[in-house]
Amino acid sequence: MTMTENYTENCRNIFEKLLPAERIHFEGDVMGFFSRDETEDLCFRPWVVAEPESVEEVSSLLRAAFENDIPVTPGGARTGLSGGALAVHGGLVLSLRRMNRILDIDLKNNQVVVEPGVITEVLQNAVEEKGLFYAVDPASRGTCTIGGNLAENSGGPRAVKYGVTKDWVLNLQVVLSDGQVIETGANTLKNSTGYNLTALMVGSEGTLGVITRATLKLLPLPKFSALMFVPFKNVSDACRTISEIFLSGATPSALEFMERDAMVLAQEFTGNKELHLDPTDEAYLLIEVDGANEAEIMPQCESILSVLELQSAGDILFAQSSDEKEKLWYLRRRVGEAVKASSIYKEEDTVVPRARLPQLMDAVKRLGDEYGFRSICYGHAGDGNLHINILKDDLSEEMWSDVLPVAIRKLFTEVVALGGTLSGEHGIGLVQKEYMDIALSPPNLLIQRGIKDVFDPKGILNPGKIFPNESHERV
Repeated sequence: MTMTENYTENCRNIFEKLLPAERIHFEGDVMGFFSRDETEDLCFRPWVVAEPESVEEVSSLLRAAFENDIPVTPGGARTGLSGGALAVHGGLVLSLRRMNRILDIDLKNNQVVVEPGVITEVLQNAVEEKGLFYAVDPASRGTCTIGGNLAENSGGPRAVKYGVTKDWVLNLQVVLSDGQVIETGANTLKNSTGYNLTALMVGSEGTLGVITRATLKLLPLPKFSALMFVPFKNVSDACRTISEIFLSGATPSALEFMERDAMVLAQEFTGNKELHLDPTDEAYLLIEVDGANEAEIMPQCESILSVLELQSAGDILFAQSSDEKEKLWYLRRRVGEAVKASSIYKEEDTVVPRARLPQLMDAVKRLGDEYGFRSICYGHAGDGNLHINILKDDLSEEMWSDVLPVAIRKLFTEVVALGGTLSGEHGIGLVQKEYMDIALSPPNLLIQRGIKDVFDPKGILNPGKIFPNESHERV
């Protein structure tokens, strides 16, 4: 019997009595599915996958894992981009996809209570039917889940106006490593009662506890929007325009940046080439404003148009119909998939103060020239969040495995020097953890490790993530 087979057999003896047979897996396709996510080409096989349907079942599974020192990795929809949900130590993957109920839409208080397995777009559509708005909209909103969004503190295009996941959370139900269940806050807009455990849990990547219920804030649904697609002959001009738009007093609900290659790949990937791309254009901005009525959005549109006239923008496509808007957003949301389909890649989720995006783009291209790699950049420029995709193309394995990490470390060093940090919305997970020393001082890391020890004294919750110099092995 191999070591993996032995671990699996031990898990079978421990866990199979806690769930019905159809919701506990030791072999088959489900094991392959939970061995991967959207992170590059990484693969880590768990020993067992469990699919609880209630907080009580989650609690019993965690209690058993705690008593037997078995690693536990919370698993979402496998759309993560940092390896945060990969079972790098094997153990138990806790899939919460069956906990997918919208428990309550509170119309009087503009709140919603959901389980972690609810797909983000399903939630958005459900509250929209009630005239309400949940603004967090990751590119994978049609497949990603609220639990995954909470674990990674996900953002998306509308973060520039409406914030990221943490800004929408009032209260969480969390199961701790030993199976105890706590509430982190209260279903109130104000709460100064003790430490803010809610904020601590959001973005903790399943290393402190397992979220089993969330109370989220909602807003009245914005009923009107305007969308502009703006070409630029020069990347620097596009980046500089971003800050000028905000200086004009406008508050876009989304402000997206795409290099030309990103849009070309998206058109090829989707087969939709209706949008004309001038071969001399280097970059594009996708700018959206929204509001309760046309009178609210038109002054903002006028301010933005005035800026664009002064910033060497090309001919502006002003989407008129909902169909035109949807086609533009469809292309933008498929950029990530298109880039990844074109080559083996590494994606860096950098973020800097938006006025420093030109310097960040310069640094990316300069390092590309120095180390011989090609990059395609796009992202949520309105909040300074740039997704840097480094493509393998014809780079040698030595270059890809040994030399490129040196270039990435230089890149992150420059990002931090610009006042930025390592991740805006994808999390640290597995792939970025060895760069954490660039962004955080030794005392900061020591404090964070101490917090981890308080919540997870045995170190069983999503081990091998976030913190540098922690070993992991492929099982």
